[in-house]
Amino acid sequence: MFQVIKTEGKARRGEFICPHGTVQTPVFMNVGTQGAIKGALSALDLKEIGCQIELSNTYHLHLRPGDGEVRQMGGLHRFMGWDGPMLTDSGGFQVFSLAGLRKITEEGVTFSSHIDGRRIFMGPEESMDIQSNLGSDVAMAFDECVENPAPYDYAKASCERTLRWLERCKIEHDRRNALPDCVNPGQVLFGINQGATYEDLRVWHMREIAQIDCAGYAIGGLAVGEPTEVMYAVIDAVEPHMPADKPRYLMGVGTPSNIIEAVARGIDFFDCVMPARNARHGKLFTWEGTLNIKNERFKLDKQPISPGCGCPACRNFSRAYLRHLFVAGEMLAMRLAVIHNLYFYNQLVQRIRNALDAGQFEAFRAEYSEKLSGRAD
Repeated sequence: MFQVIKTEGKARRGEFICPHGTVQTPVFMNVGTQGAIKGALSALDLKEIGCQIELSNTYHLHLRPGDGEVRQMGGLHRFMGWDGPMLTDSGGFQVFSLAGLRKITEEGVTFSSHIDGRRIFMGPEESMDIQSNLGSDVAMAFDECVENPAPYDYAKASCERTLRWLERCKIEHDRRNALPDCVNPGQVLFGINQGATYEDLRVWHMREIAQIDCAGYAIGGLAVGEPTEVMYAVIDAVEPHMPADKPRYLMGVGTPSNIIEAVARGIDFFDCVMPARNARHGKLFTWEGTLNIKNERFKLDKQPISPGCGCPACRNFSRAYLRHLFVAGEMLAMRLAVIHNLYFYNQLVQRIRNALDAGQFEAFRAEYSEKLSGRAD
């Protein structure tokens, strides 16, 4: 399923094999929340921008169109026209975001739909059943993501409950995979580490979930408001206790610099809505830093967004044209900007892999980690 090919310090160059293909790691997963990338990108676009693995949202697809409907269409791969690797999240983070509309018990979470207000229950078994119907290659365990900062006692109780939920997820996941009509019997389960920003809870929880045989392990509950230094400290505390022969996934992270720094700390998988979300507001990533394409100074700029970039937007259009599209309110502005930013992120992890292959990751980190946090001139 997964092998580490090469290391440089704690950074790992690996390969993850799943039913719909082989993923070279470190990897950035492109977020197609409802079976499509926000910004009018289809599965065909994902191929062109170098996406290796697509991520979709269990909560949203359960509400609309319904995981039963997706199952009847042959699973999410067929439904959205994507034949590559796919991961589905558990719905836990979305439930976390509905703080005023939910009730958490040992059995699971009752919450109100953000669409029509109807009451819905989701627990470990329900999350596994939904993800089985979707037919993704990687299913994420159902967990509780607590806010930061969180009271220690609540974070501890939440960790303990999330561990019990993982045990239930494992049982139900194995049961669903064994059914003769399973959409994707090769689907695997990743466990999720929680514990807010308390390093002792994080380490305890990681040791406990590592004893449950999952195909990979994620660090969840970060990048939700805590300082970057705290996030890095949590990764540093947890990483030594993550199985070395399994992929490691840092959920919901992050900026280009965050990705570089997390790779240096031993992380293999990443996802984040940031590149697509920022693109839709005109904030674009380049190898010299970020730029706001809406700025007046780009009105007559004939250059591509990022000189030397091979994305479809940069190959064919100027900064001046893209700025015009944003000012005019054209939908094409968002589409081209999202294409560029996701291409940049996919190129970022490609260049990280190349650097690891060449034994030059630390040099890459020294050149780009800080630079990509700033603004382009």
